[in-house]
Amino acid sequence: MTILDPLAARYASWLGLPASATRDTADEDPEHVRAMPVILRIERDAPARTPLLEAAAAAAVAVCLDPRAAQDGPWHDDVDAWVRGRIRKVSRRARGVQWTAVQALPGVTVDVDGAQARALVPGLVAEVPREVSKLQISGSDLPLDEPGPVEAGVPVLWCNPSVPMTAGKAAAQVGHATMLLAALLEPSALDGWRANGFRCAVRTPTKAAWEALHPGDSPDHAWKDRGVLAVRDAGFTEVAPGTVTILAQCAGG
Repeated sequence: MTILDPLAARYASWLGLPASATRDTADEDPEHVRAMPVILRIERDAPARTPLLEAAAAAAVAVCLDPRAAQDGPWHDDVDAWVRGRIRKVSRRARGVQWTAVQALPGVTVDVDGAQARALVPGLVAEVPREVSKLQISGSDLPLDEPGPVEAGVPVLWCNPSVPMTAGKAAAQVGHATMLLAALLEPSALDGWRANGFRCAVRTPTKAAWEALHPGDSPDHAWKDRGVLAVRDAGFTEVAPGTVTILAQCAGG
């Protein structure tokens, strides 16, 4: 069992919701909305988009499965309360002293080929630390790049080729994907992935490949038979409600 078990329990039901229902927050108290800040290091000499997204994806799940988030750990209550609700993430950009300042906040930094992202322990949106609140959310876009071949033995996070997303939006979506993967993987596979630092590949498939991978109306079969799961967005920013933004394919799937 892991702290991510609640995600596995509601994965299929979330995919089955009508698109409009994904934005329904009637059951939430606005003062108790929680989110995970994901800080992207974007200096004037900006990193490539793909490794930055891969770093963000690994950092998000690393926070959740860090020993400090385990039962009786100092992060447990905050991570647990967030996972049991909506796993909102807010991506912000930082550079220079801003980036240095957020290193002192609880979280995990991941470096992929020189691109760095830090996922922080989730908390109440109303109580975001000043070091984070003053960081910009906008302006986190980066040009599309051409990454090389996928490293053997890592899961692949496929971005919807028909849905343009800024790097900030995509960073949140790939973070959702790695969390869902960790929630659904068998313990031995999860242990192996953890030992590899939660490495993953982010790629954009052709439209035909996307359609072939898509779980459609059979999310359980897609996962059991092909190791594929879908990330469906609530649609609060950039994309329409109910949009499938990412298809995650486990290593060997």
